[in-house]
Amino acid sequence: MPEQQPYYGKNGEPKKYDPTFKGPIYNRGCTDIVCCILFIICILGYVAVGILAWSQGDPRKVIYPTDSRGQFCGQAGTPLETKPLLFYFNIMKCASPMVLLEFQCPTTQMCVEKCPDKFMTLLKAYANKEDFKYYKNFCKEGLEGLTVTQILSSGLCPAMLTPSKPFTRRCFPALGQKKGGEITVGNNSKFDDGEGNIRDAKDLVAGVKNATVVIEARQVAMKIFEDYTQSWYWILIGLVIAMLISLLFIVLLRFLAGIMVWVMIVMVILVIGYGIFHCSMEYVSLKSEAGSNVTLKDLGFQTDFSVYLHIRQTWLAFIIILAIVEVVIILLLIFLRNRILIAIALIKEASRAIGYVMSALFYPLFTFALLSIVIAYWAVTAVFLSTSNQPIYKVFNETACDHSRKICEPANFSTSSMKAECPDSKCLFAFYGGETVYHKYLIGLQFYNVFLFFWCANFVTALGQMTLAGAFASYYWALVKPDDMPAFPIFSSLGRSLRYHTGSLAFGSLILSIIQIIRVLLEYIDHKLQGTQNKCTKFLLCCLKCCFWCLEKFIKFINRNAYIMVAIYGKNFCTSAKDAFFLLMRNMIRVAVLDKVTDFLLFLGKLLIVGLVGIFAFFFFSGRVKAFENTAPNLHYYWVPILTVVVGSYLIAHGFFSVYAMCVDTLFLCFLEDLERNDGSAERPYLMSDRLLKVLNKKNKPEPAE
Repeated sequence: MPEQQPYYGKNGEPKKYDPTFKGPIYNRGCTDIVCCILFIICILGYVAVGILAWSQGDPRKVIYPTDSRGQFCGQAGTPLETKPLLFYFNIMKCASPMVLLEFQCPTTQMCVEKCPDKFMTLLKAYANKEDFKYYKNFCKEGLEGLTVTQILSSGLCPAMLTPSKPFTRRCFPALGQKKGGEITVGNNSKFDDGEGNIRDAKDLVAGVKNATVVIEARQVAMKIFEDYTQSWYWILIGLVIAMLISLLFIVLLRFLAGIMVWVMIVMVILVIGYGIFHCSMEYVSLKSEAGSNVTLKDLGFQTDFSVYLHIRQTWLAFIIILAIVEVVIILLLIFLRNRILIAIALIKEASRAIGYVMSALFYPLFTFALLSIVIAYWAVTAVFLSTSNQPIYKVFNETACDHSRKICEPANFSTSSMKAECPDSKCLFAFYGGETVYHKYLIGLQFYNVFLFFWCANFVTALGQMTLAGAFASYYWALVKPDDMPAFPIFSSLGRSLRYHTGSLAFGSLILSIIQIIRVLLEYIDHKLQGTQNKCTKFLLCCLKCCFWCLEKFIKFINRNAYIMVAIYGKNFCTSAKDAFFLLMRNMIRVAVLDKVTDFLLFLGKLLIVGLVGIFAFFFFSGRVKAFENTAPNLHYYWVPILTVVVGSYLIAHGFFSVYAMCVDTLFLCFLEDLERNDGSAERPYLMSDRLLKVLNKKNKPEPAE
């Protein structure tokens, strides 16, 4: 580490490190104040954007369907309160390609109390008083005294009604399918379109594309919901079991970490050895087979890869590759044995540290709560921003018209020049938009909302990392554990992080957020250019996405270790990042070994927990065990609670092990600092555990007798 200020020993000799250092510094000052102020200003701006969005937005546009006049169907306190469903005059017009561009079906839409449940044409209904009374429920007002021709030309009624069912508050034809695959509507394969034409029911399919699939999906969703109501308490029991197994695994790592690592290494060596033996047997067995001595060069490239397995040279290549891998692993074990022992000792020490700071295991719940608030604020603000536009009406027509798709005003459209020039045109609600300054910069506000979401989410994650790092560092540097530790290490570290290092947390999370927003923009550009980009553009975008993905991983690594150094020394973010980076670079091999050993153990733990709980859930919910036949609930899909338990178990294990990984990383940096800062003398004793001292073949010298 670079010198911050000169320190002097008893005889006046200069020292590189402060000999009085005994752990995380308590007398520290605020760091990265400029970034802290910037973060607070941006948060205030974020709140202002939220208030502006909430004042301008209207989530009813998402909740309620909108008719051709821009009115909300089923909205309480309005004349349409009793008409919650949206009815399309001619659903077949929704098959028009313009729907994909305008996001609006070019036919009249109105709010109705219920969907039609019978076949009927206007021409036939007009001749029957009772039928016409029923038909009026799906027509506009002002039908008195008009003929059928006048009603149709004025667009007051649909030409026909088809049996329909409500879905997402909209009326879709009740499509079905006979055994032969013939499409039906209302159990009929033909229908009268109201214009004297008999049409096939399949003509309706394009207008309600995927409607039947979605309806079936809705039924599946209802069954899944019922399964949850029947099995939720058993799911909770499974998640509690996963939590207990996670705690038990962390405790057992103190005693079994070394065994697990060496068993893993031996298994890898044995598997590779078996692979060499198997390849050798195949190589020998092909000796007498005709054509097996052909070389790979003579054979050339073959699309059927099984051909290569009949060539002796293929198995010889396998033997050589596996033998090289085996030799490399054995040599690494010989030369890195001591570093593997250090990694195992640090992992055991991490388990011991968590035993002293048990509250750290539940800190992810606090992080989860904060992240939930950030996500909820972003989602609500995004909804209000996206619904803060004004209703836009456009001209829709069936014949050629110069005013087609132009903006119109429904209040005076019947007397406008557009209507005079295009008699069959209609002024219908198209979408939500606006031309004010607010609406022009709406996309910028959405971008600001997304960027602040990334910044706040990364800030919360960084706060959790620094808090845990400060708590575990206080354990490592305590000479007498737990007497020299704070009474509440987590709360003490959390207070220091927020009071002094909000700026450093904001700085690191800002850098990461900028990279993440660039990745989002690259994905957006790639999505927009799909189908139009050439191979060169695709290659360039692919390279950029790959580079920024790698950069994000690197920044996360730097930030994580920088937060540990900030928690210990209280320096600013850049200095801490530099110190951590060079400290790790001076111990690259130790870093690599510890990282891989820790990754393996945590992967093994997650696999063990998810596997055990998942197997238990499978045999319980599937009824495969007779002892649970009468206890297990009756379900439509037994895989629903099983998948829920498996995913929940993984998330629980990940939450516990993320704390464990942070503990290992913190203790590792403290361990490296301990080696460079202290020399085992009475003035500067090592503060690492006796196990680590033994692995390193070091010891603390006793204090000289007076």
